[in-house]
Amino acid sequence: MIDLDPAPRPQSLMLTFFGIHVLGRDIALSSGCVIEIFERVGVTEEAVRSTLTRMVNRGLLTRHRQGRKMYFGLTPRAAAVLRDGHDRVWRTGAVNRDWRGQWTLVGFSLPEAWRRQRHDLRSRLTWGGFGPLQNGLWVAPGEVDVPALLGDLELDAHLRVFRGTVLAPTEVSQVVGSAFDTEGIAEGYRAFLARWSGPAAEAGGPLGQQLLVHTDWLELVRRDPHLPAEHLPADWPAIQAEQLFRAIAEEIAEPADRQAAELLDSITTG
Repeated sequence: MIDLDPAPRPQSLMLTFFGIHVLGRDIALSSGCVIEIFERVGVTEEAVRSTLTRMVNRGLLTRHRQGRKMYFGLTPRAAAVLRDGHDRVWRTGAVNRDWRGQWTLVGFSLPEAWRRQRHDLRSRLTWGGFGPLQNGLWVAPGEVDVPALLGDLELDAHLRVFRGTVLAPTEVSQVVGSAFDTEGIAEGYRAFLARWSGPAAEAGGPLGQQLLVHTDWLELVRRDPHLPAEHLPADWPAIQAEQLFRAIAEEIAEPADRQAAELLDSITTG
């Protein structure tokens, strides 16, 4: 099995799994088949059950009982998250070559006691490609749809949103260097190349390998703010890493789908 260090969280694996095999289909999967598949990548039955319950409580999955079995399907909220992830993986690309000099800025000030809201806001901003420029001010390259990104957090009264360009004496390189950990992002891509280069690994069979490589790649894409190509090092490793991911994903797609057809226990929910 390929060594994924650090190992992806069970919820990340679960979202990947449902994104590949449930998104776009009106079905729910039995907990039993999910447990069997996740055992192939080293996730215990207890961890699967607790993850499914936690995702139901967070409004990401719905429960459907049929006889003695429990089935789980996607909520509209989870489907939207997964569609966004799909677009990032397959449409956006590893490097931003279409940047027009625009930045989106979000300023915020939350009460000190609002720790959960602050955590949720920062997590959502990171997902949206923002980085912390200075205390309470985050910035992202391009024109980000902030209402779509943050609207459901119900924090509008505490946000200030702007769009503009960098002016002297500030330089774009200063913004990139201050708000984004470019070396950390690059190291993530280099680590992906090191983990997934070389002979194909079993990783729990094609379905397990599909689950791991997609989760690993989406975690990288999630942390990548998609910075403008002209302000990145010439040896930026994202392009090579993306080529490797796409090659692996294409190679294992058909055998993984065949294995999934044999193992998935589903019911129609539509």
